[in-house]
Amino acid sequence: MDYIVPAQTRIGHVHLKVADIPRALGFYRDLLGFEITEWYGSSAVFLSAGGYHHHIGLNDWYSKNAAPAPQHAAGLFHTAILYPTRRDLAFILERLLKAGYPLSGMADHGVSEAIYLNDPDGNGVELYWDKPKDQWPKDEDGNLKMVTEALDSKGLLDELKVSAAQ
Repeated sequence: MDYIVPAQTRIGHVHLKVADIPRALGFYRDLLGFEITEWYGSSAVFLSAGGYHHHIGLNDWYSKNAAPAPQHAAGLFHTAILYPTRRDLAFILERLLKAGYPLSGMADHGVSEAIYLNDPDGNGVELYWDKPKDQWPKDEDGNLKMVTEALDSKGLLDELKVSAAQ
């Protein structure tokens, strides 16, 4: 291997084809809380967390009124949205539950806790937070050993009670 990407490299944004921009905004803006930073005509919109130019792009250039992509085909598995704290993840879980939005799963991966769902176009979305690195599970040789175990959703939601009491 001649090249290794620099450690500071990050994935800057995801740009999704959607069938209906207002419906997609109902999910990404109204439910998850991303803010619109710019419209590109009426067929594309850019959303952000915290004023970045965009984390999520939505367009209907090739997909207006289209059916979701087939589940058993090559393509995007999910977009992962990283929350800064466990409390932030608890807040979005409570918001999803109150809205009655369907979840497809929840997991504790040892390194992170995650909530899985699909957007209105069937695109997979993972909402998660990373545990402190010193808590990440390792094998006997010190190698990272991720797991998929049940998420303690009650414990996660209890984060909101602890924060409110402080």
